Amino acid sequence: MAKISAQFVCAECGAAHRKWSGRCDACGAWNSIQEEAPVASGPKGPLAKGRAITLSALDTEEPPPPRSLSAMAEFDRVLGGGLVPASAILVGGDPGIGKSTLLLQAVAAFARRGLKTLYISGEEAAAQVRMRAQRLGLGDAPVKLGAETNLRDILTTLDAERPDLVVIDSIQTMWLDSVESAPGSVTQLRAASHELVTLAKRRGISVILVGHVTKDGQIAGPRVIEHMVDCVLYFEGERGHQFRILRAVKNRFGPADEIGVFEMTGAGLAEVPNPSALFLSERGQPAAGSVVFAGIEGTRPMLTEIQALVAPSPLSNPRRTVVGLDGGRLSTILAVLEARCGIPFAGLDVFLNVAGGMRVSEPAADLAVAAALLSAREDVALPADCVVFGEISLSGALRPVAQSENRLKEAAKLGFTTAMLPKGGKPGPGAGVSLREMADLTGFVGEVFGAG
Repeated sequence: MAKISAQFVCAECGAAHRKWSGRCDACGAWNSIQEEAPVASGPKGPLAKGRAITLSALDTEEPPPPRSLSAMAEFDRVLGGGLVPASAILVGGDPGIGKSTLLLQAVAAFARRGLKTLYISGEEAAAQVRMRAQRLGLGDAPVKLGAETNLRDILTTLDAERPDLVVIDSIQTMWLDSVESAPGSVTQLRAASHELVTLAKRRGISVILVGHVTKDGQIAGPRVIEHMVDCVLYFEGERGHQFRILRAVKNRFGPADEIGVFEMTGAGLAEVPNPSALFLSERGQPAAGSVVFAGIEGTRPMLTEIQALVAPSPLSNPRRTVVGLDGGRLSTILAVLEARCGIPFAGLDVFLNVAGGMRVSEPAADLAVAAALLSAREDVALPADCVVFGEISLSGALRPVAQSENRLKEAAKLGFTTAMLPKGGKPGPGAGVSLREMADLTGFVGEVFGAG
């Protein structure tokens, strides 16, 4: 049989290379390519005959999987309605963002509702985890702690204890003695994740893995881990804000892009049941460059404030600074405003920010971004009781967006009486909000700012 040569894998993005090099061609990271041991070629000779698997029809009816609820409604929401037995969950986030705090609170909540839970820490001693639990008021929770990095010992313990839920903090610290590679390498990461997920499916144990993130904010080795687990969650937020967002990127048992909102307090992470009201609580009197955007995060409508500042630039190349939005989308909107509406931003610095540390990714924010830019440029404030949403095409036309009725209902619930949105949508009856519908961006500029 032909000899299987070793391959080289990038620890940052998981891309495979035929030989070692100092820089990964896929993600551009330096000194991240590591040699991976070859996969075994399998048994020699003819394979033994296996058994036939059971097949079923597509119309076979099966009951939905049972779920275990915690006392944290926001955490249950992101999981799709509760914890599914034998599920594998990956949680990633920046260092110090609060992953361990969140999971310790979640484990204690599940334990108090009757689940047998284990917390295995590979980065901290059991005494440190116990001190955090006492600080959070969770010292009496029936959670068993362990501090170990040897995966063989952990698997033996789980097989003997048979818990309902186990947290591994973190997967990068685990090592398997049968793999000749350093802990944290792609080979160890793949092997450790595979063993834990296999045990979870075989014994009916729910496993939560904590993953480190790279400098780009992605889970290290995402191509290696994400396809193995059932649910991928990102815990994100700005250090300067007290809000934290738990976002579902992948979920086999519920909707993806669902979010849960938490507030960092001295007693741990507190749930935010009405994030729209909290994100807008610090909004003062109407100011130029401030626009309220009615967005959708997963299944939840959410109102956020988009702030813009436009000022003359002393530089030959004006600055474009964006926080909480895609910088490429800002460049596109500026180009459409100049090409279709004749409003130039040359020689002007543009600063754009989403208040509260939120991140907005849906195209429905285009019209709110354009309104904030025009408001800042013309020094004209929009009414305080107005929300804006809609997608802008490259031709300057405004396209309707999905779930307009839910956006308007959330706006009406918070006291907004006017909405600016594209023509042709389906806002539905009874929204309770006065609608100002526009067909294109030129009409929007002319009607709102008296230009175009």
